[in-house]
Amino acid sequence: MKVAPAVVAVIPAAGIGSRMQADIPKQYLTLHNKTILEHTVEHLLAHPAINHVILALHPEDTIFPTLALADHPNITTVTGGKERADSVLNALRSATAFDWALVHDAARPCVQHDDITALLSVINNQDVAGGILATPVRDTMKRAVATSVSNTVSHTESRDNLWHALTPQLFPVALLTEALEGGLAESVAITDEASAIEWANGKVALIDSDPINIKITHPADLPLAGFYLQQRNKATSCE
Repeated sequence: MKVAPAVVAVIPAAGIGSRMQADIPKQYLTLHNKTILEHTVEHLLAHPAINHVILALHPEDTIFPTLALADHPNITTVTGGKERADSVLNALRSATAFDWALVHDAARPCVQHDDITALLSVINNQDVAGGILATPVRDTMKRAVATSVSNTVSHTESRDNLWHALTPQLFPVALLTEALEGGLAESVAITDEASAIEWANGKVALIDSDPINIKITHPADLPLAGFYLQQRNKATSCE
């Protein structure tokens, strides 16, 4: 009998979320009586293919130890780094018992289980190194010229074949570790896990995601995420 590859969820959560204009990191803001991080982690662990989460936390994080998550048997914590890539790499070095890493933003609690399942299907696709959730660009895209006073339009970019990269992003643990180590050693601009794999010449599949998979970045995102979570909870209670 063929054994399914072991998948671990990796969540870089060492950031301070300065754009949220809050006194605490955004992953600890509360929605429906839970922190954003709790919503995210619990939802990932509720997926049948995921039974372990590794969190990369800020070295001076004093909030996580106060959460019930801190005592969860299926959660491991590591010290995060200065940049996202450093945090993910630290987590991957504790994930050698797993085959694949599903890297997800701490502040993206609304991802759908169906989308995660669709992303996991790339494990059986021999033509790609891994894949990411993404959404096609639907708005007109403008290239800007920055001045000391304001931004002005240089020209309109074609939106054909342009996608917004989201998370989760799924890659083999060994491959992603090697790509991140190599990219960081050569000072490559690594903005997400896929960019490290691209630098290593790996092919990345794009899996169309439900647009509700938003990242909470600005204060206006909070009520929208709260609405999506409320709707998801209603749908779950009706099943």
